[in-house]
Amino acid sequence: MKFVAIIRQVPDGEAKLKEEAGRIDLSGATMILDQMDEYAVEEIIQLKEKHGGEAVIVAFGPERTKEAIRTALAMGADRAVFVRHEGDADPITEARALAQVLKEEAPTVVFTGGQQADWDSYALGPAVAEVLGWPSVAWTTRFELLDEHKAKAKHDLDEGAQVVEVALPAVFTTQQGLNEPRYPTLPGIMKAKKKEIKEIPAEELGVRGAKVEILSQEIVQIERKQKILDGTKEPEKAAEELVKLLHEEAKVI
Repeated sequence: MKFVAIIRQVPDGEAKLKEEAGRIDLSGATMILDQMDEYAVEEIIQLKEKHGGEAVIVAFGPERTKEAIRTALAMGADRAVFVRHEGDADPITEARALAQVLKEEAPTVVFTGGQQADWDSYALGPAVAEVLGWPSVAWTTRFELLDEHKAKAKHDLDEGAQVVEVALPAVFTTQQGLNEPRYPTLPGIMKAKKKEIKEIPAEELGVRGAKVEILSQEIVQIERKQKILDGTKEPEKAAEELVKLLHEEAKVI
């Protein structure tokens, strides 16, 4: 059996970004493996450890994406296929290119992040499944491989959770709680340097440009209101005011 994780490289959440001429400059930003994709990598490694077979990383992006690929290989994946593309892309363009790789790889199961941090989008996994004509399950919090042709998965709904049985091959997107991603060890990092990364220019897969044109980008500045409630004298009233603010202004309860 073969288990695949689709990964992306994104800016670290703590990275300091710069805006220049209406575009976000990532040249000096710290780039990491998307944290949602870490769950995908961990899941395929665990599946390989339990059932045998091969754990394969598939990625799409610019040359620097190899850093994220090496991280996934250091975690324990066996090899990688890298579709190199230096320009802008969107989930549909990326999905069409990745689908060609997946047809060639013929995996049993595909995992990818439930949400891409830089796009703030949930589209990639379902788009890949749509191109391939495979089933997809979003926001997976539990996965069980029943045999080579069936799997059982649990995923979140607004009103609770749902357990489904799915015919394979299929695409699953991840959610926190699916597993606890391991850290790359020093031996794993050293081994990753020798593992295969097959590189394919995106042009060979028919990618000529994105379907979505980015007109401008800007960094969102979030202003903190910094309201301080004095609860030393009348804690009950302060607590009531806090609940009111959380409900009416912050809208978190």
